[in-house]
Amino acid sequence: MSLHVVVGAGPVGSAVARLLAGRGDRVRLVTRRGSGPEHPAIERVAADATDAERLEHLTAGAVALHNCANPAYYRWPVDWPPLAAALLHAAERSGPVLATVSNLYGYGPVDRPMTEDMPLRPNSVKGRVRVEMWQDALAAHQAGRIRATEVRGSDYLGAGAQTTLNVLVIPRVLAGRRATVPGDLDAPHSWTYVGDAARTLVAAADDEGAWGRAWHVPSAPPASIRQVATRVAELAGAPAPRLSRMPAPVLWLGGLFDPTVRELREVSYQFDRPFRLDSSAATARFGIEPTPYDDALRETIAATPHDKR
Repeated sequence: MSLHVVVGAGPVGSAVARLLAGRGDRVRLVTRRGSGPEHPAIERVAADATDAERLEHLTAGAVALHNCANPAYYRWPVDWPPLAAALLHAAERSGPVLATVSNLYGYGPVDRPMTEDMPLRPNSVKGRVRVEMWQDALAAHQAGRIRATEVRGSDYLGAGAQTTLNVLVIPRVLAGRRATVPGDLDAPHSWTYVGDAARTLVAAADDEGAWGRAWHVPSAPPASIRQVATRVAELAGAPAPRLSRMPAPVLWLGGLFDPTVRELREVSYQFDRPFRLDSSAATARFGIEPTPYDDALRETIAATPHDKR
Protein backbone atom coordinates (compact mmCIF):
# COMPACT_ATOMS: atom_id res chain seq x y z
CA MET A 1 0.00 0.00 0.00
CA SER A 2 1.30 3.43 -0.94
CA LEU A 3 1.24 6.30 1.54
CA HIS A 4 -0.55 9.51 0.53
CA VAL A 5 -0.54 12.64 2.68
CA VAL A 6 -3.61 14.86 2.44
CA VAL A 7 -3.54 18.36 3.95
CA GLY A 8 -7.00 19.65 4.75
CA ALA A 9 -10.23 17.83 5.63
CA GLY A 10 -12.77 20.07 3.95
CA PRO A 11 -15.16 18.62 1.37
CA VAL A 12 -12.46 17.90 -1.23
CA GLY A 13 -9.78 16.77 1.24
CA SER A 14 -12.18 14.37 2.92
CA ALA A 15 -13.33 13.03 -0.45
CA VAL A 16 -9.70 12.51 -1.53
CA ALA A 17 -8.90 10.68 1.71
CA ARG A 18 -11.93 8.39 1.37
CA LEU A 19 -11.17 7.70 -2.30
CA LEU A 20 -7.56 6.75 -1.59
CA ALA A 21 -8.46 4.64 1.44
CA GLY A 22 -11.21 2.91 -0.51
CA ARG A 23 -8.80 1.75 -3.18
CA GLY A 24 -6.37 0.32 -0.63
CA ASP A 25 -3.85 3.09 -0.05
CA ARG A 26 -2.68 4.38 3.32
CA VAL A 27 -3.72 7.96 4.02
CA ARG A 28 -2.23 10.42 6.48
CA LEU A 29 -4.72 13.26 6.84
CA VAL A 30 -3.20 16.42 8.33
CA THR A 31 -5.34 19.13 9.91
CA ARG A 32 -4.91 21.50 12.83
CA ARG A 33 -7.35 19.54 14.99
CA GLY A 34 -6.86 16.02 13.69
CA SER A 35 -10.30 16.01 12.08
CA GLY A 36 -11.52 14.08 9.05
CA PRO A 37 -13.41 10.94 8.05
CA GLU A 38 -13.01 7.80 10.11
CA HIS A 39 -11.56 4.83 8.21
CA PRO A 40 -9.10 2.09 9.19
CA ALA A 41 -6.72 3.23 6.44
CA ILE A 42 -6.90 6.94 7.36
CA GLU A 43 -4.47 8.19 9.99
CA ARG A 44 -5.67 11.55 11.25
CA VAL A 45 -2.87 13.79 12.48
CA ALA A 46 -3.20 17.10 14.33
CA ALA A 47 -0.42 19.35 13.07
CA ASP A 48 0.24 22.85 11.81
CA ALA A 49 0.95 22.38 8.11
CA THR A 50 2.83 25.70 7.99
CA ASP A 51 5.54 24.02 10.10
CA ALA A 52 7.84 23.01 7.25
CA GLU A 53 9.99 20.62 9.30
CA ARG A 54 6.96 18.89 10.78
CA LEU A 55 5.35 18.53 7.36
CA GLU A 56 8.61 17.16 5.95
CA HIS A 57 8.56 14.51 8.67
CA LEU A 58 4.93 13.64 8.00
CA THR A 59 5.51 13.22 4.26
CA ALA A 60 8.56 10.96 4.57
CA GLY A 61 7.94 7.90 2.39
CA ALA A 62 4.78 9.30 0.79
CA VAL A 63 4.19 9.03 -2.95
CA ALA A 64 1.95 12.10 -3.08
CA LEU A 65 1.20 15.21 -1.06
CA HIS A 66 -2.35 16.40 -1.77
CA ASN A 67 -2.87 20.07 -0.99
CA CYS A 68 -6.57 20.34 -0.17
CA ALA A 69 -6.19 23.07 2.43
CA ASN A 70 -8.48 26.09 2.41
CA PRO A 71 -7.69 28.90 4.84
CA ALA A 72 -10.42 31.33 5.83
CA TYR A 73 -11.45 33.26 2.73
CA TYR A 74 -10.50 36.68 4.04
CA ARG A 75 -7.11 35.43 5.31
CA TRP A 76 -5.71 34.07 2.05
CA PRO A 77 -3.02 36.77 1.63
CA VAL A 78 -1.78 36.06 5.17
CA ASP A 79 -2.27 32.30 5.57
CA TRP A 80 -1.49 30.90 2.12
CA PRO A 81 2.15 32.04 1.64
CA PRO A 82 3.62 30.22 4.68
CA LEU A 83 1.48 27.15 3.99
CA ALA A 84 2.50 27.06 0.32
CA ALA A 85 6.15 27.45 1.30
CA ALA A 86 5.90 24.54 3.73
CA LEU A 87 4.26 22.34 1.10
CA LEU A 88 7.05 23.11 -1.39
CA HIS A 89 9.65 22.38 1.30
CA ALA A 90 8.10 19.02 2.12
CA ALA A 91 7.74 18.08 -1.55
CA GLU A 92 11.39 18.91 -2.20
CA ARG A 93 12.83 17.23 0.87
CA SER A 94 10.64 14.12 1.06
CA GLY A 95 9.95 13.65 -2.65
CA PRO A 96 6.17 13.17 -2.98
CA VAL A 97 4.31 14.58 -5.97
CA LEU A 98 2.67 17.85 -4.94
CA ALA A 99 -0.92 17.83 -6.20
CA THR A 100 -2.89 20.97 -5.44
CA VAL A 101 -6.60 21.75 -5.61
CA SER A 102 -7.15 25.26 -6.93
CA ASN A 103 -9.80 27.40 -8.60
CA LEU A 104 -10.41 29.69 -11.57
CA TYR A 105 -9.63 33.04 -9.98
CA GLY A 106 -6.30 33.23 -11.79
CA TYR A 107 -7.90 33.77 -15.18
CA GLY A 108 -9.73 36.93 -14.16
CA PRO A 109 -12.74 38.12 -16.23
CA VAL A 110 -12.86 36.30 -19.57
CA ASP A 111 -15.25 36.24 -22.52
CA ARG A 112 -14.94 32.61 -23.57
CA PRO A 113 -14.83 29.17 -21.93
CA MET A 114 -11.72 28.83 -19.78
CA THR A 115 -9.03 26.38 -20.89
CA GLU A 116 -5.81 25.47 -19.13
CA ASP A 117 -3.66 27.27 -21.71
CA MET A 118 -5.28 30.66 -21.15
CA PRO A 119 -2.98 33.33 -19.67
CA LEU A 120 -3.25 33.88 -15.93
CA ARG A 121 -4.42 37.47 -15.47
CA PRO A 122 -6.00 37.76 -12.03
CA ASN A 123 -7.86 40.93 -11.17
CA SER A 124 -8.26 40.11 -7.47
CA VAL A 125 -6.03 39.72 -4.44
CA LYS A 126 -7.16 36.12 -3.99
CA GLY A 127 -6.49 35.38 -7.64
CA ARG A 128 -2.95 36.72 -7.36
CA VAL A 129 -2.34 34.58 -4.29
CA ARG A 130 -3.33 31.41 -6.15
CA VAL A 131 -1.37 32.36 -9.27
CA GLU A 132 1.79 33.00 -7.27
CA MET A 133 1.42 29.64 -5.53
CA TRP A 134 1.16 27.83 -8.85
CA GLN A 135 3.98 29.75 -10.47
CA ASP A 136 6.29 28.94 -7.54
CA ALA A 137 5.38 25.25 -7.71
CA LEU A 138 5.74 25.17 -11.49
CA ALA A 139 9.15 26.87 -11.34
CA ALA A 140 10.33 24.30 -8.79
CA HIS A 141 8.99 21.51 -11.00
CA GLN A 142 10.73 22.87 -14.10
CA ALA A 143 13.97 23.21 -12.13
CA GLY A 144 13.75 19.52 -11.19
CA ARG A 145 13.39 20.24 -7.48
CA ILE A 146 9.88 18.79 -7.15
CA ARG A 147 7.13 17.16 -9.19
CA ALA A 148 3.89 19.13 -9.24
CA THR A 149 0.46 19.34 -10.77
CA GLU A 150 -2.69 21.37 -10.09
CA VAL A 151 -6.39 20.80 -10.69
CA ARG A 152 -8.81 23.71 -10.96
CA GLY A 153 -12.54 23.58 -10.42
CA SER A 154 -15.42 26.05 -10.42
CA ASP A 155 -17.93 26.64 -7.62
CA TYR A 156 -18.65 23.37 -5.87
CA LEU A 157 -21.73 21.22 -5.59
CA GLY A 158 -21.84 18.42 -3.05
CA ALA A 159 -21.97 17.80 0.67
CA GLY A 160 -20.16 20.42 2.70
CA ALA A 161 -19.46 22.83 -0.15
CA GLN A 162 -19.52 26.48 0.92
CA THR A 163 -20.34 28.43 -2.23
CA THR A 164 -22.83 31.11 -3.23
CA LEU A 165 -25.25 28.48 -4.49
CA ASN A 166 -24.95 26.21 -1.45
CA VAL A 167 -25.08 28.99 1.13
CA LEU A 168 -27.41 31.61 -0.32
CA VAL A 169 -29.70 29.71 -2.67
CA ILE A 170 -30.28 26.02 -1.99
CA PRO A 171 -31.23 26.22 1.71
CA ARG A 172 -33.77 28.95 0.98
CA VAL A 173 -35.22 27.13 -2.01
CA LEU A 174 -35.67 24.00 0.11
CA ALA A 175 -37.39 26.08 2.79
CA GLY A 176 -39.70 27.71 0.24
CA ARG A 177 -38.20 31.14 0.92
CA ARG A 178 -36.94 33.82 -1.44
CA ALA A 179 -33.23 33.69 -2.27
CA THR A 180 -31.33 36.87 -3.08
CA VAL A 181 -28.21 36.40 -5.18
CA PRO A 182 -25.37 38.83 -5.98
CA GLY A 183 -25.31 38.09 -9.69
CA ASP A 184 -27.15 37.49 -12.96
CA LEU A 185 -29.69 34.77 -12.29
CA ASP A 186 -29.68 33.63 -15.92
CA ALA A 187 -25.98 33.75 -16.83
CA PRO A 188 -24.60 30.28 -17.66
CA HIS A 189 -22.18 29.16 -14.95
CA SER A 190 -20.02 26.06 -14.56
CA TRP A 191 -20.42 24.06 -11.36
CA THR A 192 -17.96 21.40 -10.18
CA TYR A 193 -18.92 18.39 -8.10
CA VAL A 194 -16.69 17.80 -5.06
CA GLY A 195 -16.30 14.10 -5.86
CA ASP A 196 -15.08 14.90 -9.38
CA ALA A 197 -12.47 17.28 -7.96
CA ALA A 198 -11.21 14.46 -5.74
CA ARG A 199 -11.10 11.96 -8.59
CA THR A 200 -9.22 14.39 -10.82
CA LEU A 201 -6.67 15.28 -8.13
CA VAL A 202 -5.89 11.63 -7.46
CA ALA A 203 -5.68 10.83 -11.17
CA ALA A 204 -3.31 13.74 -11.83
CA ALA A 205 -1.08 12.77 -8.92
CA ASP A 206 -0.93 9.17 -10.15
CA ASP A 207 -0.11 10.02 -13.77
CA GLU A 208 3.49 11.04 -14.45
CA GLY A 209 2.42 12.44 -17.82
CA ALA A 210 0.05 14.83 -16.03
CA TRP A 211 2.74 16.54 -13.96
CA GLY A 212 4.07 19.99 -14.75
CA ARG A 213 0.75 21.51 -15.79
CA ALA A 214 -2.74 22.36 -14.59
CA TRP A 215 -5.97 20.48 -15.32
CA HIS A 216 -9.61 21.51 -15.15
CA VAL A 217 -11.91 19.23 -13.19
CA PRO A 218 -14.45 17.59 -15.51
CA SER A 219 -17.64 19.56 -14.91
CA ALA A 220 -21.16 19.32 -16.31
CA PRO A 221 -22.32 21.81 -18.97
CA PRO A 222 -22.94 25.32 -17.59
CA ALA A 223 -26.28 26.04 -15.97
CA SER A 224 -27.64 29.30 -14.60
CA ILE A 225 -28.51 29.85 -10.96
CA ARG A 226 -32.17 29.88 -11.94
CA GLN A 227 -31.86 26.55 -13.76
CA VAL A 228 -30.07 24.90 -10.85
CA ALA A 229 -32.50 26.31 -8.29
CA THR A 230 -35.46 25.10 -10.34
CA ARG A 231 -34.03 21.60 -10.54
CA VAL A 232 -33.30 21.57 -6.80
CA ALA A 233 -36.94 22.40 -6.11
CA GLU A 234 -38.12 19.66 -8.47
CA LEU A 235 -35.84 17.03 -6.94
CA ALA A 236 -36.79 17.98 -3.39
CA GLY A 237 -40.51 18.44 -4.01
CA ALA A 238 -40.23 22.06 -2.90
CA PRO A 239 -42.19 25.04 -4.30
CA ALA A 240 -40.91 26.72 -7.43
CA PRO A 241 -37.96 28.92 -6.44
CA ARG A 242 -38.39 32.62 -5.82
CA LEU A 243 -35.21 34.40 -6.77
CA SER A 244 -34.10 38.01 -6.96
CA ARG A 245 -30.85 39.76 -7.70
CA MET A 246 -29.04 41.48 -4.84
CA PRO A 247 -28.31 45.14 -5.66
CA ALA A 248 -24.59 45.91 -5.76
CA PRO A 249 -24.85 48.50 -2.94
CA VAL A 250 -26.30 45.85 -0.64
CA LEU A 251 -23.33 43.54 -1.28
CA TRP A 252 -20.98 46.46 -0.70
CA LEU A 253 -22.65 47.40 2.58
CA GLY A 254 -22.64 43.78 3.74
CA GLY A 255 -18.90 43.73 3.33
CA LEU A 256 -18.55 46.47 5.92
CA PHE A 257 -19.72 44.05 8.61
CA ASP A 258 -18.75 40.60 7.32
CA PRO A 259 -15.18 39.90 6.13
CA THR A 260 -16.27 36.97 3.98
CA VAL A 261 -18.89 39.06 2.19
CA ARG A 262 -16.26 41.75 1.73
CA GLU A 263 -14.03 39.24 -0.06
CA LEU A 264 -16.90 38.18 -2.34
CA ARG A 265 -17.05 41.65 -3.83
CA GLU A 266 -13.79 41.32 -5.77
CA VAL A 267 -14.83 38.06 -7.46
CA SER A 268 -18.47 39.00 -8.08
CA TYR A 269 -17.64 39.32 -11.79
CA GLN A 270 -17.93 35.53 -11.97
CA PHE A 271 -21.68 35.83 -11.54
CA ASP A 272 -22.21 38.93 -13.66
CA ARG A 273 -21.51 37.22 -16.99
CA PRO A 274 -21.20 33.74 -18.48
CA PHE A 275 -18.59 31.80 -16.50
CA ARG A 276 -17.81 28.63 -18.39
CA LEU A 277 -15.20 25.95 -17.82
CA ASP A 278 -13.76 23.77 -20.60
CA SER A 279 -12.66 20.53 -18.96
CA SER A 280 -12.30 18.40 -22.09
CA ALA A 281 -8.53 17.98 -21.67
CA ALA A 282 -8.88 16.22 -18.31
CA THR A 283 -11.69 13.99 -19.57
CA ALA A 284 -9.52 12.96 -22.52
CA ARG A 285 -6.45 12.35 -20.35
CA PHE A 286 -7.99 10.61 -17.34
CA GLY A 287 -11.25 9.24 -18.75
CA ILE A 288 -13.24 11.07 -16.05
CA GLU A 289 -16.74 12.12 -17.03
CA PRO A 290 -18.50 14.75 -14.91
CA THR A 291 -21.08 13.52 -12.43
CA PRO A 292 -24.63 14.30 -13.69
CA TYR A 293 -26.25 17.35 -12.12
CA ASP A 294 -29.07 15.36 -10.56
CA ASP A 295 -26.66 13.10 -8.67
CA ALA A 296 -24.63 16.05 -7.40
CA LEU A 297 -27.76 17.97 -6.45
CA ARG A 298 -29.32 15.03 -4.60
CA GLU A 299 -26.19 14.78 -2.46
CA THR A 300 -26.23 18.52 -1.87
CA ILE A 301 -29.90 18.48 -0.90
CA ALA A 302 -29.43 15.55 1.48
CA ALA A 303 -26.60 17.40 3.25
CA THR A 304 -28.46 20.74 3.48
CA PRO A 305 -30.44 21.31 6.68
CA HIS A 306 -33.99 22.17 5.78
CA ASP A 307 -37.61 21.51 6.67
CA LYS A 308 -38.36 18.37 4.65
CA ARG A 309 -41.83 18.41 3.18
